[in-house]
Amino acid sequence: MKNRMLLAVLMLACVLPVVGEDKEVKEDARIEESATVIKEILGMPEGIPKDLLNKADCIVIYPSVKKAAFIVGGSYGRGVITCRKGQDFSGSWSAPAMFALEAGSFGFQIGAQATDFVLLVMNESGANSVMSSKVKLGADAAVAAGPKGRDAAAATDIVMKAEILSYSRSQGLFAGVSLEGSTLRSDDGANKALYGKELSAKEIVRQGKVTPPASAKRLLAILRRASPKHVTR
Repeated sequence: MKNRMLLAVLMLACVLPVVGEDKEVKEDARIEESATVIKEILGMPEGIPKDLLNKADCIVIYPSVKKAAFIVGGSYGRGVITCRKGQDFSGSWSAPAMFALEAGSFGFQIGAQATDFVLLVMNESGANSVMSSKVKLGADAAVAAGPKGRDAAAATDIVMKAEILSYSRSQGLFAGVSLEGSTLRSDDGANKALYGKELSAKEIVRQGKVTPPASAKRLLAILRRASPKHVTR
């Protein structure tokens, strides 16, 4: 009996490190997928306008959100958020934090194919909202479908009123999309798996309590090349 118990303990000890490693690998993959999404979208002729990215305080990327994830209550999309460093958001892009998108009413915007979402947080008020424990878009933070390409100049009023601008890409089609009624929150379990300790998104992206993981090197390099400087006007 003792030998069996000892064998079970030894087997468990061998499995636990693997489980922890698998979780970290999963979060690393999420960051890599987010880097691919933003690189492709920024490379599109009618993608996110550069002047809007330059004005953004933070960016949230949700790769491959599937319709099936929103059929059962409690399911959600998973992505990352990074903000510009410093009290006035004047620094370089921060280490990424894991972020969750909970079920909203997307209607026809989500079909059978996976949909990528990108959200630009345009001001300090919006950044403070998304850094709270949970933010409902449209209620706690003003959200609008983001203009794309040449439409940016014609949408000044929308840009000035919105705290968050949102975009979607599905089956190669890229467009502004309203995510009103959806909720964003820090994915604390995933942050712990990635960084090895309990951390909120705010502690990661605004307080700089950790350095970026190796998996974030490509994502941050893409954002630094695309928008190295924050433009406040």
